[in-house]
Amino acid sequence: MKNLKKEDIRQEVFDLYDDYAHNKLDRRQFMEKLSVYAIGGITISSLLSFMMPNYKDNVTIGPDDPRLNSKFIKYPSPKGGGEIKGLLSKPAQFKGRLPGIIVVHENRGLNPYIEDVGRRAALENFISLAPDALSPLGGYPGNDDDGRALQKKRDPKEMLEDFIAAYDYLKSHKDCDGNIGVVGFCFGGWISNMMAVRIPQLKAAVPYYGRQPVGEDVPRIKAPLLLQYAELDTRVNEGWPAYEKALKENNIEHTAYVYPGVNHGFHNNTTPRYDKAAAELSWGRTIAFFKEHLK
Repeated sequence: MKNLKKEDIRQEVFDLYDDYAHNKLDRRQFMEKLSVYAIGGITISSLLSFMMPNYKDNVTIGPDDPRLNSKFIKYPSPKGGGEIKGLLSKPAQFKGRLPGIIVVHENRGLNPYIEDVGRRAALENFISLAPDALSPLGGYPGNDDDGRALQKKRDPKEMLEDFIAAYDYLKSHKDCDGNIGVVGFCFGGWISNMMAVRIPQLKAAVPYYGRQPVGEDVPRIKAPLLLQYAELDTRVNEGWPAYEKALKENNIEHTAYVYPGVNHGFHNNTTPRYDKAAAELSWGRTIAFFKEHLK
């Protein structure tokens, strides 16, 4: 069996994975279409294994990192019933109150990658909260396939209310100074855009490859936006020109970057869609943006 490298994978395979990850293909359909590319020593099992996330080997900041105080908390779910579980992280040695960042997961719940992003944010001298919108259904089930299936059972508008409630929880937390931003990925990018629509006091929003709000919602945005897009992500990018036009017409502060030659999910270091250069550049911009605006 050939040891696969990213350069061995055709763009069509990444596009297929994107359709699969966003529920446009079920697993059987994905496997059938993937088989077309199992040629030249590349088996379908090796392709499938290569495309799936590898959380175990790609954690950048461990749950027990001594530089952090990181723990799971719960807060009431206004729409889903019960409580929402979230990972709350802050620097271990910092005294006083910190600006806050809500970290919003993709369409599969609070998986290890998003937990890791929450800890990365906290190490930059923020208090971060990464909620799990699957909490009313038992929480992230331990793998992304089942996570996507669970998330399909929840109403996206109800999940939005749960993330707005996370903002309220963090704003009233004794270790937060009340200045809060949001960063989200994929589904979380849409949530980030919508939190900017819904929360006038939000200080900053950073949607990564997220769907855009409808035009009539754009004038409600008060927070400055840092929008991160992937050049090859045609599905999400088709909504950007209209959004950009509305942002300009309403004089809403925004900066947008389209990272060349990269796929949707380029920030996620657990899959081959990851692009190290774009991920590090975009994250550096994200942290600088928050440090500028969360004052």
